[in-house]
Amino acid sequence: MARHTVRLADFHSLPSAVYFRYSDFAPDTECTPHRHLWGSLDYSANGVMRMEVAGSRFMSPPQYAVWIPPNTEHSSYNAQAIVYRSVGLAPALCEQLPKAPCTLAISEILKAILSDFAQRDVNIPQTEADIRLVQVLVDQLKQAPIHDCFLPYARHPGLLGVLEGMQAEPGDNRPLAQWAQQVHVSERTLARQFVRELGMSFGEWRQRLRYLAAIEALDSDRSVQHVAFDLGYSTASAFIAMFQRHAGCTPEQYRRTNIRSR
Repeated sequence: MARHTVRLADFHSLPSAVYFRYSDFAPDTECTPHRHLWGSLDYSANGVMRMEVAGSRFMSPPQYAVWIPPNTEHSSYNAQAIVYRSVGLAPALCEQLPKAPCTLAISEILKAILSDFAQRDVNIPQTEADIRLVQVLVDQLKQAPIHDCFLPYARHPGLLGVLEGMQAEPGDNRPLAQWAQQVHVSERTLARQFVRELGMSFGEWRQRLRYLAAIEALDSDRSVQHVAFDLGYSTASAFIAMFQRHAGCTPEQYRRTNIRSR
């Protein structure tokens, strides 16, 4: 399949202090490396967004957004279709926002404003009511909990090899000891590398990987039970509990409210 390259509108400066844009990205779509003078909040309303920002990889589900400070190089590649959303913020508005790329948790208020603007296809807020909503949005962004990355990656070659092996097959149930054998370190050493480099345990990283894989798998005709088994769960109930912990709803509820009708 040929890869689609996306050309986003190119501005020398933003048309307004806060500027919104929306796009549906087809499967196998890339946006080549670029940078701009303003800050950008990029997120996916449906699907998992994959980006590279300042040399770090980011994968974010719909309730998280990737914050890209001004003048920061970034690119994206998405194997699956996503509903892409972006909020551009003028440099003056970025002063109280993080100086380094990161993942921001999207509050319910933020989600509602972003959804409302997308439904009305608002690019430049012009009415008094919309301008007030933008002020709330910027205030919410300043308060948004910061996560370095929902699914962080390692620079250490051995650990990176493990992560890439797990990502290639999220349903692989091999225990930590077997992965450690594969990269010729002890189980204890590999466990320490996960915590030191990724800020989380082997089990937590694999669970987050499976959650992202589940979001994509639910955009299909497969049953929840089928998705659970594909992702290495022996029971659907264990999969549902994991999904609910991350999404705040069951896989079926997520499918009904988030997956676009075909």
